[in-house]
Amino acid sequence: MTPIALTMGDPAGIGPEITRAAWQELRRGRPFVLLADPILFPEARVVANPAEAFAVFAEALPILPLKLDATVVPGKPDGANAAAVIASIERATRLTQAGETAAIVTNPISKATLYGAGFAYPGHTEYLAALTGVALPVMMLAAPALRVVPITIHVSLRAALDLLTPELIVATTRITAAALLRDFGIARPRIAMAGLNPHASEQGAMGCEETQIIQVAIDALRAEGHDISGPWPPDTMFTARARPTYDVAMCMYHDQALIPLKTLDMDGGVNVTLGLPIVRTSPDHGTAFGIAGKGIADPASLIAALRLAAKIAAIKETAPC
Repeated sequence: MTPIALTMGDPAGIGPEITRAAWQELRRGRPFVLLADPILFPEARVVANPAEAFAVFAEALPILPLKLDATVVPGKPDGANAAAVIASIERATRLTQAGETAAIVTNPISKATLYGAGFAYPGHTEYLAALTGVALPVMMLAAPALRVVPITIHVSLRAALDLLTPELIVATTRITAAALLRDFGIARPRIAMAGLNPHASEQGAMGCEETQIIQVAIDALRAEGHDISGPWPPDTMFTARARPTYDVAMCMYHDQALIPLKTLDMDGGVNVTLGLPIVRTSPDHGTAFGIAGKGIADPASLIAALRLAAKIAAIKETAPC
């Protein structure tokens, strides 16, 4: 067994305080090691490698040191620290690829701050895909009441409509089904496919995407043996009565997936990147600069992300092959 790698995130956000709270909550469980500047965590214990986390985790937060270039002021992100934020993600990824850590959990980043420093990726998901050589990363948001996967992610709604094809739906759903089997231990995942238009277009009355794109993908996936239903009317598929009938909802665009998930469980939602050769989870919220440093940030989503990363890692460790 190896520890979990936790990235620093934007140091001016709520990452430092929710990290402390998560360690306090989880210090008797599977260790995690933080990749950050020790100046942010004077109570932490510097370790030379992830394995040393086991010896100190119950008593102190283990930290692999990375130096920040500018003084951190809570609530005021500084582009001078962008290089260290990016380095934290890259080093955690490399450690996990090498087997020194079992998974990576990412604290929230400020994309705008990183863009100003030349960061060339829309977000964590795309950067992790580039680091690991994956062409199609898949973003899942998971909570006890619901799992959702947006088929198009960080693009405008207009661009999402242009990107949506039967091939993209099929490829994304295949990756999702494989992950539910391998990482979540669901032997035969039940997949619900959302429609795009109101009422799933009422048999073409409000658009042809359901018949010309989504149904084509559904038919192809059923031919492969997947247990898949839909296209569901998006306004009814997330009700309390509907949710127990499927294991994941495949959604056509970002907000179609994230609005119901965050409405149901903002604090317990976890971002899971599927299709990578490593395990990656993240809290389902941002840097929250407006409350950073005030001691009021809720660590529940980070705690849930760390617990889910440990659970998936344990499933993979005990898998027969």
